[in-house]
Amino acid sequence: MTMTEHSEHRQQSLTTATEARGLEALISRAARAGKGAAPVERWNPDFCGDLDMEIKADGTWFYLGTPIGRMPLVQLFSSVLRKDADGRTYLVTPVERVGIRVADAPFIAVEMDVSGSGDGQIITFRTNVGDVVEAGPERPLRFVDETETGGLKPYVLVRGRLEALVARPVMYELVGHGEEIEIDGKTMFAVRSKGAVFAIMPADQLKRLSA
Repeated sequence: MTMTEHSEHRQQSLTTATEARGLEALISRAARAGKGAAPVERWNPDFCGDLDMEIKADGTWFYLGTPIGRMPLVQLFSSVLRKDADGRTYLVTPVERVGIRVADAPFIAVEMDVSGSGDGQIITFRTNVGDVVEAGPERPLRFVDETETGGLKPYVLVRGRLEALVARPVMYELVGHGEEIEIDGKTMFAVRSKGAVFAIMPADQLKRLSA
């Protein structure tokens, strides 16, 4: 094979990532990553273009504008997700990296459990794709004010730079475990998990909102 033929062959293999049949090949390569989350942080494949795939704000996955209805397939793709320092999210296999769109967070925390109390309290979340995450120093919670709606959006780190948006019913349950805690000399409404304290908002702000 000449250098030109090799280059053309390589280009053809990359562009198939954006075609329907390229999805089947991507599935087969992702499947070889094994069960659970793949070690995508250790892989450094070439960027192969963008795939017409999007994770909507409600956690629904779309491919070519159509929802992916097969949960095992969604779980498979979620196991090879990676968010890089450039802020973009990719599907990563040992041989390729393709970009996808994410409207908000790639995962949704749909259930939570609280065990223990005080410094020993542990808040555990389950995501829509089956991840189980204990909030704590290595898996922090963060809270974002929605200034346009006056609402609150909590996120929990799942792995790497990938977060789960806490679903609204779960958010209300989470806030129900909040307490006033002094942080850096300021009284905050916060939650505890695995010895870490996560500030939700200043206590006086909560009182104003509750008035």
